Amino acid sequence: MTVTGPQGFRAAGVAAGIKASGALDLTLVVNDGPLDVAAGVFTRNVIKAAPVLWSQEVLKQQRLKAVVLNSGGANAATGPGGFQDTHATAEKVADVLQVGAIEVAVCSTGLIGERLPMDAVLSGVDTAFKALDASAEASLNAAKGVMTTDTKPKQAFAKHEKGWSVGGFAKGAGMLAPNLATMLSVLTTDAVVDKETLDRALRGATHVTFDRLDVDGGTSTNDTVLVLASGASGVEPTEAELTELLTTVSLDLVLQLRADSEGATKDVNVTVQGAETEADAIAVARTIAEDNLVKTALFGSDPNWGRIAMALGRVPATIDPERVSIAINGVTLFAQGMPAADRTEADLTGRAIEIVVDLGVGGEAATIYTTDLSHGYVEENSAYSS
Repeated sequence: MTVTGPQGFRAAGVAAGIKASGALDLTLVVNDGPLDVAAGVFTRNVIKAAPVLWSQEVLKQQRLKAVVLNSGGANAATGPGGFQDTHATAEKVADVLQVGAIEVAVCSTGLIGERLPMDAVLSGVDTAFKALDASAEASLNAAKGVMTTDTKPKQAFAKHEKGWSVGGFAKGAGMLAPNLATMLSVLTTDAVVDKETLDRALRGATHVTFDRLDVDGGTSTNDTVLVLASGASGVEPTEAELTELLTTVSLDLVLQLRADSEGATKDVNVTVQGAETEADAIAVARTIAEDNLVKTALFGSDPNWGRIAMALGRVPATIDPERVSIAINGVTLFAQGMPAADRTEADLTGRAIEIVVDLGVGGEAATIYTTDLSHGYVEENSAYSS
């Protein structure tokens, strides 16, 4: 069990008929309490989907009884009608659960610019309500119900030695970039926690996980990460303990998202250390991770450190060329402004690639999780509307 692993949660994933394929396309997660504390982080894209606008508003009170999610349509750039559809969906969930609509978050994913088939969505809520369960099968179906171009569901769970736990699922395979990185994700915990602590813990966790996943530079209109706390374990962790376990589960999901991202043949960690500020480290690492020339070289298993040097050198950060070093898979190829080894000494034939850049001007570091740019990515994203 994952999203239903922590005590106090039920979930369901059903085929509502939103997708023509008949695949699972609507997910419902319910917090049975006794607490209903929640927190969320959302896309920073100015073009925000209707469900994001709705969920941002209801999260102002930091209380949620449920989250309803659909795949098969993003409900983004759909105007007032799209927002009314989101409101109607929340109202429907509120009705079947006998709670207030303001206690229901809504998430959507799929094609931008089209209205949802609301008859299917609303009847799907009824179907999901009847299927609610705390079983492992319910967790798995919930994770499947949000998949779009994902080839497999992404789930994670971790239990603290004191008896409380964190679980969750995520979806995402393309349009994965900073500012939440990709995706939809619902996390659950049975820890006893107040809303301020939960909010800080979630932001601390996402800052070093979801915010650091950058596959293609595309910041989605729908990115949402929610965490719901039931308090059912009766255990109150410290803020540091909660942040740590949320980070563990979030990173697990991030690495699953990266491994299943569209067309990826390489799992790439870009670490920048020795930076003057954390912001500099993030900016340099992200620029390298997003650079198409770097990404295509990695696809070809070519340790072309010159492309990395080019990419980092165009970042408005504190950089001294004579102090920069670049290592790929443990081999330092560039240092003190000149080549340090023959590039062929770095073996990139495997899937895992570690790029480490040391700027040599400070003590801050950051890692961005990315992939290569393959034929498969181009073919998949040119073959259909996404």
